[in-house]
Amino acid sequence: MTVYAQGALCRRVARGPVPADGQVRVPGLPRSLDPHSLRARVLGAPGVRVTEARAEVDAEPVDADAVDEARREVDRLTEAYGVAAGRRDRQLRRIEEIGALRPVPPGRKRDDPHRRTPVDAWLELADFVDERLTVLHDGLRELEDELKRLDHEMEVAQDRLARVSTDAPASPVTSSYTAVLTVRGAAGTEAEVEVEYGVPGAVWVPTYRLTHRQGEDTGRLVLRASVAQRSGEDWTGVRIAFATADLRRRTDLPRLRSVRIGRSQPPPAPSGWREPPTGLADLFAGYDAAGPRPEPAHHLVAGGWVAGGAFEDTAVTVGSAYGAPPTPPPPPAPSAPPAPGAAYGAPPQGFGPAAPGSVPSPERARRARPGSGPRPAAAPRAGAPAFAAAPESAGAAPSAPPPPAPGPPRPDDAELDYSALVLSGPDEPRDRRGRLFPGGGFDPVTAEYRRRAEKPAALPLPGHAVRPRESAGSFDHRHDAAAPADIPSDGTWHTVTVGEIAVGLRTEYVCVPAVEQTVYATLVLSNATDQALLAGPVEVSVDGEYQLTAALPTLAPGGVRRLGLGPAEAVGVTRRTHLTESTAGLRNNVTVLDHRVHVELANRLPSAVRVEVRERVPVTSEADVRIEERADWSEPEDSAARERHAPGTRIWRVDLPAGGTVALDGGYEIRIPAGKALTGGNRRS
Repeated sequence: MTVYAQGALCRRVARGPVPADGQVRVPGLPRSLDPHSLRARVLGAPGVRVTEARAEVDAEPVDADAVDEARREVDRLTEAYGVAAGRRDRQLRRIEEIGALRPVPPGRKRDDPHRRTPVDAWLELADFVDERLTVLHDGLRELEDELKRLDHEMEVAQDRLARVSTDAPASPVTSSYTAVLTVRGAAGTEAEVEVEYGVPGAVWVPTYRLTHRQGEDTGRLVLRASVAQRSGEDWTGVRIAFATADLRRRTDLPRLRSVRIGRSQPPPAPSGWREPPTGLADLFAGYDAAGPRPEPAHHLVAGGWVAGGAFEDTAVTVGSAYGAPPTPPPPPAPSAPPAPGAAYGAPPQGFGPAAPGSVPSPERARRARPGSGPRPAAAPRAGAPAFAAAPESAGAAPSAPPPPAPGPPRPDDAELDYSALVLSGPDEPRDRRGRLFPGGGFDPVTAEYRRRAEKPAALPLPGHAVRPRESAGSFDHRHDAAAPADIPSDGTWHTVTVGEIAVGLRTEYVCVPAVEQTVYATLVLSNATDQALLAGPVEVSVDGEYQLTAALPTLAPGGVRRLGLGPAEAVGVTRRTHLTESTAGLRNNVTVLDHRVHVELANRLPSAVRVEVRERVPVTSEADVRIEERADWSEPEDSAARERHAPGTRIWRVDLPAGGTVALDGGYEIRIPAGKALTGGNRRS
């Protein structure tokens, strides 16, 4: 299975000897598949090849006992859970009774002297209670384990019942596709045939799990995928891959239009008309000489009879009943060969005069343009008497259809959509054989299966999850899972482990003591692979303990990202400031504000750490106001970092040994001329 951003390509392998007639049937394909995506090839058998592949629809009765069996299993587990809970409660009562045992001295009269307490009896009673409670607690532990097991099995059975009852079709007959392949080769030769088909609606989003140990510069980043599909078949034990490409993206060439300077003119209508090849009428001479084909058998399905061993979408006979098979449709009336100059790739009635005996479809007749040919006469209703059309006046000749417009035909947009055109076979009327026409009619059954299959695309995404096409940008990658996976067709999210990704990892500590005197631990994650990491949620665990779930953005090869882990209580920071105001200059007309900053760091961790201390220096837009720095801090290195930080940001990077302390001193002077001073004083912040 290869799951794309939306949709999936499925592959099946059939093994066995090549039959004598060359017909190979691969049943059980989901009804939601796209018949046009069906492909087949032979693996590892030279001289054997597939010459034809088509999809047919098969019907089979629905297993009506599946829901009842799931309901009986839920009832059985519920009863077993109640019995186990009762046994557990009785065991608890026994423990309470044994634990309440206390020695009770006999009653004493007022004048009786005090008696000595038999210590041995007290000790024997305590030993009895201890031994009995040990046995009862062991039994209670076993009963609680059994109760937990039954509770888990009951939840699984209830979930299975909910899914079976939801997915159960309303009709007692279900349908599926069967791939019918024609294999040419030596009969009896062992061969493997791979069948490929596409299903809609399957979606996936990337997720990550990051594990790290303090004091180490390595970690494990595991790529996982949340997958949802409702194609109609469960993917059990399949090799699965995930791709960021769009399976439904059109691959046809763009239409280049010319750009002209001058008076605006309406664009010419595109013409898809083409002369039919020479000898098209003789192409099916051998097929006609073989005689008529035998009448196919009829099978009963929900709502009517369907012709053939595998019914087609439009083969249901209208008006048929359950009791008797319908009358087979009469064979089509022979029609005259097409007229010379007819269109290749479009119906005759749309491109020119209709050939005698041709029966265009109602939709094509509706779309026929005036002047392109005569409209076909309306067929009489079944059972109604046929009447001849009376002439308008006695002796007047019937009106002749208008002559066709001169020049080549002008097809409409539906006839120019070449990817949707279907080549008519030898069973079509003579005027349609070997020509291209738009696809078949609407099938409500197939549309319902496709609608169900498309539902996972509307599922709410997990927290911090991003669609692959939104985060992938202009590149496409494929990730192959390391192990087979099971993904049921229930339309809910399932997590699949794809594999481990090599990343660079180091721990850094960041603090901004001017804002908050707290040191925060961060993980600096760098992409060490040759492909980008997609955006998605990442679960961070440090020393085997879950820390948080953060949003990982798309990381290009070599990209770096910080992940915050929260406050680091073992690293302390304090900050003290001192301000001195003085004057300078020949006439003391310059105010000097001397700011001094003192930062102390203390590491109470068993390993050395690197701490990044961030300070901020004032920024001025006046040329006369000068700011002089007196510290060994530095500005952010690259331009991207400078854009990410506030203006005037300064950074200290300090390596703290285990149990060590470091003091940092810095400062800056602000020199303000008298002409720039504020009336009533200067601001000190």
